[in-house]
Amino acid sequence: MARPRKFDETAVLDAAVDRFWTQGYEATSTRELAESMRMTLASIHNAFGDKRALFRRALEHYLDGSLRARILRHEAVASPGLAIAGFLRESIERSLGDGCRRGCLLVNSALEVTPADPDMRAFLDAELSTIEGFFRRCIVKGQQSGDIPGRIDPDDGARLLFSSLLGIRVLARIRPERDLLEGAARAALASLGLPAMPDR
Repeated sequence: MARPRKFDETAVLDAAVDRFWTQGYEATSTRELAESMRMTLASIHNAFGDKRALFRRALEHYLDGSLRARILRHEAVASPGLAIAGFLRESIERSLGDGCRRGCLLVNSALEVTPADPDMRAFLDAELSTIEGFFRRCIVKGQQSGDIPGRIDPDDGARLLFSSLLGIRVLARIRPERDLLEGAARAALASLGLPAMPDR
């Protein structure tokens, strides 16, 4: 009979997320993870597998509590245009509110992954595609309701918004300047005829 786990999975995954988020995947050792998670190396291996498997589980945990939840919340907004603008606004505020300049763990991981790891690349691509998909759905829904101009190609519009968001997240780690980040978002929204970002 398997022994019941004697740890709080949410707490230990939070600790793993924090360590990976602060240092990156490659720079984080399993010993540092064990220290942060307050678990032995054997316990970590038994519960989550190797470092790579733990990283993927930690990233899933991070996404459940951040990106996925945010997409659901913003997509529930009545106005698709305001959903897009609100999502960008929240992303900027999160970036500026992070004193450690850690950025987005998903974006950081995409920048760090190498061609030698096609499985992880595919996983990260699928997760990043959920953001592009959110923008595309909002554009289509907004065009159907008249909230968003029909001249916009939904695929191209989603790609523009997606690339603008990634740029904002990366820039914020180096130049966390409100005018810079808001200017990038305003330009993207205006080019598509979308509503301006809500006031903070």
